[in-house]
Amino acid sequence: MELPVDSWYRSLKVRHSRRFFTGQPVDHEILDAMEDACTRFKPFPGVRGVLVRQMKEDIFRGLVGSYGKVRGATTYLAFLGDKEIDGVQERVGYCGEGLVLEATARGLSTCWIAGFFDPYVTAQEIKPLSKEKIFAVSPLGYTTAEYNRDEKIMSTLVRSRKRKSLAQISRQINREKWPPWALAGLEAARIAPSAVNRQPWFFSLDKRGVLLSMEKPGGHNHFSKRLDCGIAMLHFEIAARANGAAGRWELLPSPDVARYIPSKDVL
Repeated sequence: MELPVDSWYRSLKVRHSRRFFTGQPVDHEILDAMEDACTRFKPFPGVRGVLVRQMKEDIFRGLVGSYGKVRGATTYLAFLGDKEIDGVQERVGYCGEGLVLEATARGLSTCWIAGFFDPYVTAQEIKPLSKEKIFAVSPLGYTTAEYNRDEKIMSTLVRSRKRKSLAQISRQINREKWPPWALAGLEAARIAPSAVNRQPWFFSLDKRGVLLSMEKPGGHNHFSKRLDCGIAMLHFEIAARANGAAGRWELLPSPDVARYIPSKDVL
C-alpha cells in the first residue's frame, strides 16, 4: 500500500485524542475501508493492525478508577507486533499511526491507549499469534465538536496542546541549513501524539539524511518511548514526501531510533 500522502498530511494536522464518544455505530462502509487498510498497510514485517468491528466486552480502563476512561466507543483498532523482532516498538508506532490517520481521514475520532486497556480481554477477541504482543489500541467512533468537561481536564493534565519548539526537538537547528522538506518534517513530528505528550524525540541532520534519536532510553513498559518515536517517524515522512522528498527509514539500535534517507540528493 502506497502512503496516501495528501490525505494523511491533512489528517495529522487536525487529529486530536478523544476519549468520549457518542455511541453512534460506525458506518459499515467506513469499517470495510478500515479493515481493508489493516490488510494492506503493512510497512514493516512483524507488525499489523487489527480492526474489532464490535467490542463484545469493554476493554478500556481509567487512569485512576474510572477517571480518564474511554466511554461510548464500540469499535477499536489494536496494534500488534512480534516481540522477538528488533525495533518492534517503533514499527508498531509507525504502522498504528498510519491506521489512525486513515481513520481520521474518514471522519472518525481516535486515541492512542498503551497502558489503560485490558490485554487479556483484547487478546480473547483478536487471538494474537504465539510471538505477538498487543502493544496499544485506539477506540474508533464519532465525537461531538466540543470536548466535554472530563476531556478538558485530561487535556490540561497531559498538556496535550502544548508542544515543544523546533529548537527543543532538533539538534543543530538552523533554518538556513535545514532543507524545506526536513523543516516540514520537523513541524509534522512536533505535533505527533505521544504518551502524556512527552515528545521524547530529537532530530539531527547528517550526511545521509535525518537522524531520529530518543531524549533518554527506556520508559515504562506500557509507555514505550520507541513506540512514540515510531509515530513521529510516520509524521516526519508524510510531511517530507508532501514536500518533495520521498525516502525510506533505516532502523537503528538504541539510543538512536532511525534515519530517514531521501531517495535522491535533496540535502
